[in-house]
Amino acid sequence: MISEMVLVRMDDAALHGDLVVPAPSRAVVLFAHGNGSSRHSTRNRAVAAELRTAGYGTLLLDLLNEREERHDALRAGHRFDIPLLTRRLVGAIDWLAEQPDTRGIPVVLFGAGTGTAAALTAAAERPDRVLTVVSRDGRPDLAGDALERVRVPVLLVVGAQDHEARRLNEEAARRLRAPHSLHLVPRATHLFEDPRALALVADAAKRWCDERLRASREEPEPHGQR
Repeated sequence: MISEMVLVRMDDAALHGDLVVPAPSRAVVLFAHGNGSSRHSTRNRAVAAELRTAGYGTLLLDLLNEREERHDALRAGHRFDIPLLTRRLVGAIDWLAEQPDTRGIPVVLFGAGTGTAAALTAAAERPDRVLTVVSRDGRPDLAGDALERVRVPVLLVVGAQDHEARRLNEEAARRLRAPHSLHLVPRATHLFEDPRALALVADAAKRWCDERLRASREEPEPHGQR
């Protein structure tokens, strides 16, 4: 198993991340944090730990550098800058494609909060490298016109008692042209503060990713290829 702190260098930033890759790894789950959280998000780290038990690698990455995080903590501006977050995610997807331990492994984007909008937009820009998008308590509505351009399957996980998030996710789901599913976690509220609810999120994500991997292996090869 590979477990290390990494520095993902891009044109406009160098971002810190925690990369864990089991051997062998079925896919790498890249977490897109939102609403001011970072790679230290306790909720995403809990989900990541569960996914690793199922053979998935994980990359928890700060999408903002230190200066941007300080500014965002005061004014909450960068967390809603979907183009910025999308550029950082696309850069991370490309970085994973270049690393010896993750090259050729499917990428799953796991979004939370505004990170969901960035994950969907990044998936629309890198359809050949992204297997699927999973959202927890996300804001897919902020992806705007990118919703219609997403071609990979999408799982939207929402707390059944979070009525506003449910409404926003239902509206966004109606705009998706890709295969998608809206999964309601019973009795869960905003942010999935109950650890039992987070366990249900992780279980739903694992089953969804397992199905997507199985489906990708069963897809017929293009005509004339073997």
